[in-house]
Amino acid sequence: MIKIGVLCPSEIAFRRFLPAVMKVDDIQYCGVAMASEEEWFGKNCESVSEELRKKTLSSEYEKAKKFQETYGGKIWKSYTEMVKSSELDAIYIPLPPALHYKWAKFGLEQGKHILVEKPSTISLDEFIELYTLAEEKKLALYENYMFVFHEQLKEINHIIDSKEIGEVRLYRMAFGFPQRDKDDFRYNKALGGGALFDCGGYAIKYASMLLGDSAAIVYSQMNYTDEFDVDIYGSAALINDKGVTAQIAYGMDNSYKCELEVWGSKGTLLTKRVFTAPVDFVPECRIETGKDVVIHKFSEDDTFKKSIQRFYDCITDDKVRQDTYKELKRQEILLNEFKKLADKR
Repeated sequence: MIKIGVLCPSEIAFRRFLPAVMKVDDIQYCGVAMASEEEWFGKNCESVSEELRKKTLSSEYEKAKKFQETYGGKIWKSYTEMVKSSELDAIYIPLPPALHYKWAKFGLEQGKHILVEKPSTISLDEFIELYTLAEEKKLALYENYMFVFHEQLKEINHIIDSKEIGEVRLYRMAFGFPQRDKDDFRYNKALGGGALFDCGGYAIKYASMLLGDSAAIVYSQMNYTDEFDVDIYGSAALINDKGVTAQIAYGMDNSYKCELEVWGSKGTLLTKRVFTAPVDFVPECRIETGKDVVIHKFSEDDTFKKSIQRFYDCITDDKVRQDTYKELKRQEILLNEFKKLADKR
């Protein structure tokens, strides 16, 4: 039995992670950590008004209390205390991206397996350091891209392989959503915000899965607005060694899109919930071949549960762990190449 703690009483941990982890027999949830005063405000926390400090920590405690009342477990009064705890084997990190490296590194140093929300880090150098440490200690370092486990991806591959739409001429995918609250960490550069890290990574990952290991980014664009100092939307093209192209677009101040289009020599496949299909949702795709239109219904699935199960497999199976390291390294390299190409424009 792997005992896991949650580093921060975040919404995704409460709403998605914990309901899923309760379905995994081999992982036991043990509690949640709220940040200490210094962890929240920094070493100069005394320069922050006492009223703000009390209000913030009280709010975090109330969130943690809700975790305890709903799912059980204990409440640690600091991240450090939880990560050092001998009661735990693993840590789930749903913090803003800029904080992933610090706490994942500390967790690995304490001998803990790490399940971190995407992106695992915000730089390739940070990732290499974590990867090296995890490999040296034979610990899991796992990035939580859940959509890759949805059964619909296998079913899409089956349609492509069956040649129902002929030979693939182009993949096109888009993932974007309307602007959230301006105080959301996604719009804060210091916290690792930006559309590339938040939604662009999904499209990059899926494009590389469809194109294979030879996929390379040949064009990328990161777009900004006057309102924020992070990228708000962007686009790119990836091409593999066979010349097949995937065009991607993403954004977090856009009308909602979550779709894949596969343009073939005989027809076109279009599906609209490829990255975010929730539990009990039945995805479907539309296939157009000439004048004929066919609707395929896909399987419903629980991707968060499957992702957590994969994390467990990374802990217990050396081959799975090595394969996961490789997948994660590939994603970080592509994100790094994306940023480099975009910076040159």
